[in-house]
Amino acid sequence: MNRGLLLRFENLVQLHGACQQLRALSSRKVCGAQWKPVQSSAHPVGSLLLHPHLWPKDRLISAASPQCRYLATKEETKKKKKKIPLTRGEVEIRPTMTVEELARAMGKDIDHIYEALLYTDVNLDSVEPDSILQENHIKMIVQKSGMKYKSAKLKEEKERKNTDAVKRQVVNYPAVLTPRPPVVTILGHVDHGKTTLLDSLRKTQVASMEAGGITQHIGAFLVHMPSGEKITFLDTPGHAAFSAMRARGTNVTDIVILVVAAEDGVMQQTIESIEHARNAGVPLILAINKCDKPEADPERVKKELLAHDVVCEEFGGDVQAVNISALKGENLMVLAEATVALAEMLELKADATGLVEGTVIESQKDKGKGPLTTAIIQRGTLRKGCVLVAGKTWAKVRFLFDENGKAVDAASPGIPVEIMGWKEAPSAGDEILEVESEQRAQEVVAWRTYVEQQEKLKKDLEVIEAKQKEHRLEYEKKQQKLAHLTWRQRKAVLYKANKHLMFSRPKERTEKDENTLSLVLKGDVDGSLEAILNILDSYDCEDECKLDIVYFGLGDISENDINLAEAFNGVIFGFSVKANNNIKKLADKKGIKIKLNNIIYKLMEDLKDELNCRLPSAVVETTIGEASVLDTFSITVGKNKIPVAGCRVHKGLLDRKMKFKLVRNRDVIWKGCLSSLKHHKDDVQVIKTGMDCGLSLDKNLEFNIGDEIICYEEKEVQQTTSWDPGF
Repeated sequence: MNRGLLLRFENLVQLHGACQQLRALSSRKVCGAQWKPVQSSAHPVGSLLLHPHLWPKDRLISAASPQCRYLATKEETKKKKKKIPLTRGEVEIRPTMTVEELARAMGKDIDHIYEALLYTDVNLDSVEPDSILQENHIKMIVQKSGMKYKSAKLKEEKERKNTDAVKRQVVNYPAVLTPRPPVVTILGHVDHGKTTLLDSLRKTQVASMEAGGITQHIGAFLVHMPSGEKITFLDTPGHAAFSAMRARGTNVTDIVILVVAAEDGVMQQTIESIEHARNAGVPLILAINKCDKPEADPERVKKELLAHDVVCEEFGGDVQAVNISALKGENLMVLAEATVALAEMLELKADATGLVEGTVIESQKDKGKGPLTTAIIQRGTLRKGCVLVAGKTWAKVRFLFDENGKAVDAASPGIPVEIMGWKEAPSAGDEILEVESEQRAQEVVAWRTYVEQQEKLKKDLEVIEAKQKEHRLEYEKKQQKLAHLTWRQRKAVLYKANKHLMFSRPKERTEKDENTLSLVLKGDVDGSLEAILNILDSYDCEDECKLDIVYFGLGDISENDINLAEAFNGVIFGFSVKANNNIKKLADKKGIKIKLNNIIYKLMEDLKDELNCRLPSAVVETTIGEASVLDTFSITVGKNKIPVAGCRVHKGLLDRKMKFKLVRNRDVIWKGCLSSLKHHKDDVQVIKTGMDCGLSLDKNLEFNIGDEIICYEEKEVQQTTSWDPGF
C-alpha cells in the first residue's frame, strides 16, 4: 500500500517537472528539439524522465495536464496562422474611395476610419459610410493606422461610344412635304374662358369635367372645321402654378390664340403668355372673350395690350383681333377662319415618311393601360408596332387613341394622339424619336442613363471639393488659434473639443427631426406633378419646419406609398388620383394621412395645415386685470418680514388663481403667483375694478409706489407658417 502511494507521488513530481519544461519551451519558442521518454530501471511503468531526442511530442501532450494541452494548442494555432500570407500591412487604394470601401480594404470597421479623421480638416458631421474620400485623406488614414499603401491597378476605361438617337436631317423636297394641320395653343389668364372656347369649338363639355372649372393639365384636341380644315388645339392652364406647362405648350405650337376677358383686361398670366409666345417666335391672334357682358370693353383691352407690344391691325399692327363670346358661341367661326388664314400664310408642311419624330405633351399612368402619353407627331407617320424612345424610356406602340379615346391605326404630322406601350412614363416635353428595333432603343436609353450618371457624378465631385475646401479653411483657422501651444497641449484641446463626436457616429444618426414634414406626392399626369414641385421649390421657411419630399410619382396611391410614408412618418398628398378601400384601410391601420385633391390651391391649403400642425404652440398672454401700487408696508410672519402692496384695481379684475407680473418703469421684474390676496382683513379670491386690496408675492420682493400689478392668463395658440405659395 505504501509502495503504491510512493509510486503515485513520484509520478506526480515527474509530471510537474515535465509541465515546467513545457512552459519554458513555449515561452522561448523552442520547438526544434524532439523529446522522448526513458523508463527508469527501478520503475519501468510509472517513472517519466525528459531527455532530448527520446520522447515523441504527441505522447508528451497526451501525458500533460489540461494546461499543457492548452499551451500546445495555442502553439499550433500560431503555426497555422504563419502559413497564411499576411497582406494586412499593405492596403490597395484608389484615388477616390468611400468610407466603407476603405474600411473593407484595411480590414477595419467604419468607426476606425472616423477616429482617424477626428483631428483632420474633414467635417465628421457630413461623413457617411458612402461618402467619398479624396486620395490625400485615404493615404493619411492608412499611415495613421500603421499600414503601408499601394495604388491599385486601374482598369483603363475605354471611351464609351455615343449610341444616342438623333433627329433626321431636314430635307425640304417638295415631293415629300405634305400640308399638315396647324398646332394652335390657347393661352390666357385663369378663368378668362379658354376651355369654354375650346369646348364650343369641338362641341364637348370639357370645362364641366375639369375640377373647379379650371384646366389642371394640357389637353390636346383635333377640331374639324365645316370647311374641311383640321386644327389641333392645345388647352394650357392659366393658373399661376402652371407656368412651365404654358411654356411647354408654346414650344410645339404654330399659332397662339391669346384669350383676354373683355371685362377684366390684361392680367398677370396674360403678360406671361405674351412672353412665352414671343420667346417661342410664334404669331398671335387676339380673342377678346365675354363680349356679351354689359361691362365688357374690348377697346380698353386692345389699348392695354399696346403697352406689351401687342399691336392690333386697326392700330397698324399685324395681330388679328376677334371679339367673341365662347359661352354663347358668338363669332367662333370668324376666329377659326382667322386661324386657318394665318396657317395658310405660314404654309405649314411636314414629311409624313420615314422615322417618326414628335413631342410628349403630357404623360400619365392608367391603372388598366399602364403608362400613357399624349403626343404631337411632327415628322413621319406613327403606327402600331413602332419602337419609340423618349427621355430615358422606350416603347413598342401597342395601341393609339384619339382625343375621344377611340382606337386609331395611324397618326400623321400635326395630329395629337395617345400612345400606349411605354415601359415607364416619360416626362412632358421630352422628344420622341423612332428607332429601328427594341435592341437599338435599349442602347439609346442605356447611353442617356450613362450620360446622366456621369453629369451627376461630376456635380457631386464639385460639391464635395467645395465643401472640403470650406472645411480645410476652417480647419486652418482653428490650427492658427492653437499655434502657440505645444503639440501635446494642442492634442488635449482638440480632444476635449471633439470628444462628443466619438459618441455620435454619422451611421448611428437615424432619428429624424421632429420638426420635419415628409411628403409622398402622387399626381395624375407629369405636368401637374411638375407644377406642384415647382411650387414646393419656393418653400423658404426651413427654420420653422423642414419640408422633405421623400418620393413623387404618377398613378393612384399604392401600398408602397403607405410603407414609405410610415418609414418617414410622412403624409401622402395625391392630386387627381384615387386610393381604393384596401389602401385607405391600410393607411388607417398604420396611422398614415392621405390627402386627395382635384384642385391645386386646395392641395396647398392642406399642405399649409400640415405644416402648421408641425409647428410648436406659441404661448399668448391675455391680460385679465391691472392694479396700481398706492402704498407699501410689511407684516411679520414668524421671524420673517413679508412685503405687502396696497393696490387699487383700475381695469378688469384680479383673480388669485391666475398668474401675475410686477411691472416697474415698463420693465417686467417678476412673474409668478400671489401668496395672499386680501380685501380689508378678509382673504378673497377675486378683486374687481375700483376695489382696494392688499397682496403679497410668492417671492420676497420689495414694492415701490407706482408699480403695476398685472393679472394675466397664458394660453397655447397654434402657430401658422409664414410661407406663401402664391394662393
